[in-house]
Amino acid sequence: MNSNPPAVTGLHHITAIAGEARRNLAFYRDTLGLRLVKRTVNFDDPTTYHLYFADRTGTPGTAFTTFPWGDAPRGQRGPGEVGAVAYAVPPGALPGWHERLAARGVAVREGGSRFGEPVLALDDEGGGSVELIESARGRAEVTPWEGDGAPAALALRGFHAPTLVVTRAGPTQHVLALLGFGERGATGNRRRLAVGAGGPGREVDLVEDGAGRARQGSGSVHHLAFRVPDDATQLAFRRVLADAGLAVTEVRDRSYFRSIYFREPGGILFEIATDGPGFTVDEPESELGRALKLPPQYEAHRAQIERALPALE
Repeated sequence: MNSNPPAVTGLHHITAIAGEARRNLAFYRDTLGLRLVKRTVNFDDPTTYHLYFADRTGTPGTAFTTFPWGDAPRGQRGPGEVGAVAYAVPPGALPGWHERLAARGVAVREGGSRFGEPVLALDDEGGGSVELIESARGRAEVTPWEGDGAPAALALRGFHAPTLVVTRAGPTQHVLALLGFGERGATGNRRRLAVGAGGPGREVDLVEDGAGRARQGSGSVHHLAFRVPDDATQLAFRRVLADAGLAVTEVRDRSYFRSIYFREPGGILFEIATDGPGFTVDEPESELGRALKLPPQYEAHRAQIERALPALE
């Protein structure tokens, strides 16, 4: 019997609260050049879209998903949330991104250098913080999407190290250690944690900040999901986390993966999601994101749901 503790293999997806759906689609597809790999609805509110933006096939570690709540007030940044979503871009890509973003009226902020890598910071259309980080590290698992305008020299290569902001780093770092993350470096109040080697989404940054607590709204990350290869590993984690005193949900079927959820001590909602069955379970790769796909329990109400959803295009 294998007595080694389980370890996640990186990030699976990041989900955020967005504003108006069409502006959200335009920003992540047309400006950042990600592929819309799935248009579906919120499992808990079928009158709201759940949009998935990723690489060509929706590889785990590349999927940024949004709940476009058109009238949501702007969120307030602070401890207890993912403070910035970060993407890897090829070395030398940031000047091209400066030009591309300026041409689309997107203001950028110089992020300097972080652990030896140049950073470009900007806000999305809903007020969410996004970072583009030049990285030469292996992204072999990612198949960049070039179909919506970003050339190969600029195309996003999956998640880099999102910033997790908490009041006290120790308890959150302990939970991340349970998931297999170890500290790889530190600068100021920022710690770089990583699991495994290579591939997208193998790192997170943990920042300690004693400011007022975050308040969720448009631009806020709703939750951050880690990936595991199969159901058995997910159940093993559920036992580990429950034994550590964390309140973990039952397994929930999300059509494209299965999930468990828990809130870590710093207040951030974490998810552990399986790699399968993946986004091609209900439409071929060539058709990803073109049709509205509904969870089975809502299919009988398709006509009503389609009338309630705003037009995307």
